Amino acid sequence: MSVIKSLIDDTISISHYLYSHFISLSLLSQLSILISFPFIYSLLWQFIYSLRKDRVPMVHYYIPWVGSAVTYGMQPYDFFENCRSKYGDVFSFLLLGKVMTVYLGPKGHEFVLNAKLSDVSAEEAYTHLTTPVFGKGVIYDCPNWKLMEQKKFAKVALTKESFIKYVPLIKEEMLKYFKSTFKGNSGEIDVLTAQSEMTLFTASRSLFGDELRSKLDTSYAQMYSDLDKGFTPLNFVFSYLPLPNYFKRDAAHNKIAHTYLDLITKRRQSGKIEDKDLVDALLKNSKYKDGTRMTDREIANLMIGVLMGGQHTSSATSSWFLLHLGEKPELQEELYNEIKSILGDRNDLTYDDLQKLDLVNSTIKETLRLHMPLHSIFRKVMNNLSVPNTSYVVPKGHYVLIAPGYTMLSEQYFPNANEYQPHRWDNIKSIDGGISLPSIESNGKSSNETIDYGFGKISKGVSSPYLPFGGGRHRCIGEPFAYTQLGTLLVTYILNFKWSSKCPPVDYTSMVTLPEQPATIKWERREKI
Repeated sequence: MSVIKSLIDDTISISHYLYSHFISLSLLSQLSILISFPFIYSLLWQFIYSLRKDRVPMVHYYIPWVGSAVTYGMQPYDFFENCRSKYGDVFSFLLLGKVMTVYLGPKGHEFVLNAKLSDVSAEEAYTHLTTPVFGKGVIYDCPNWKLMEQKKFAKVALTKESFIKYVPLIKEEMLKYFKSTFKGNSGEIDVLTAQSEMTLFTASRSLFGDELRSKLDTSYAQMYSDLDKGFTPLNFVFSYLPLPNYFKRDAAHNKIAHTYLDLITKRRQSGKIEDKDLVDALLKNSKYKDGTRMTDREIANLMIGVLMGGQHTSSATSSWFLLHLGEKPELQEELYNEIKSILGDRNDLTYDDLQKLDLVNSTIKETLRLHMPLHSIFRKVMNNLSVPNTSYVVPKGHYVLIAPGYTMLSEQYFPNANEYQPHRWDNIKSIDGGISLPSIESNGKSSNETIDYGFGKISKGVSSPYLPFGGGRHRCIGEPFAYTQLGTLLVTYILNFKWSSKCPPVDYTSMVTLPEQPATIKWERREKI
């Protein structure tokens, strides 16, 4: 005990001496020390970290806490490529105080997406981002088993029978939008604005019915855009700050949630819940396996998440295919000829028609390959996680990150990867509802094994270089709806217009990969034959 007491006394004496010496310095000297200390500490920490053989190589940085946030946030794929050339497929970087371990390529997809639920957590990784956007009690603001149940609740509106009904509704909404917005025989439109509004109207009409659709106008598309802006690296660390984009995000959430709550209250009071749309289905069937039910506010919050899934992804993807096709008039004509070969003189479009339009579906696939909506997918590490076939261990509390969008731009898997070539998919068979390359396991054999996480069977294999909708237990359940909505959008555009454009660079300032402004197309009405 005397030794310990002596050490404590010595430590106090040294601290007192250092403090006394510090306050005796001039103000300028004190400020210099205070400013330089974090930088010295950061460099020392990085040096010690680099000596450890059980840690993934870390990208060097100069600014404490900020780390590589700026270079990653501005051009994530360029950042990944530069790091890969220096460190290989596995490396780590500091993102606003968080250590992110990146594993690039299909092996990384397998490492993260099929990791044990006890080892990695999407809920812990994303709740700072998603809870202010979607609201309490849903998506990542609840235990994983509840999220799997919520997916099951929502899937009642994502069946083939539902899609058959949705196609004519989506087309009808589009024609209304064309009539009100595309004036005259030619003009120019901002595709981000148009597609944001169009996908909101088509998704709300098909998923939630006429009653909700009638409540929404173009201001709601702007509100969903304000929600989108809640997905930035800064939001990843700080859920709430006194900044304008935070205020807009919160105002948008409250306005949309109350609109949905008004509809829910009206349905309950009417006593007429008839399974006519997803709202009815949630009111009747949103009972968890433990016997508890979702509250009306949680149902409204889940509706925000579902509609956002059917709006922002399709808005971004349809904007991109319009911009790319604007540079390829010959491809527009090829699509037109394919559509007419299936429809003939018919004016209607059916779900079965969409399944026969190979080039239409290839155009969607190619757009998703070049522009995966989310450029990064990450999880928080809950237990020390060994990186296969290495000596590396990712410590508890760090994060793991994969980037399927980066892999989909790799020449190794897609020759001429930066070129927009829908015909590259001509000889690739589609499997598992849209994932178009088989998952390859370590033995080189294709894996089509399925697994049910509680919301229906999906492919267990996630080692494919093509994963635009993610994989594993958190794979997007809206993939079939996305193809239905996007297919109908593309067909209806092609049948009504020709257009030209210049495809802009990608804006990576949020987690959603959008075109930089200006992003416009010059359109003219197609002559009816």
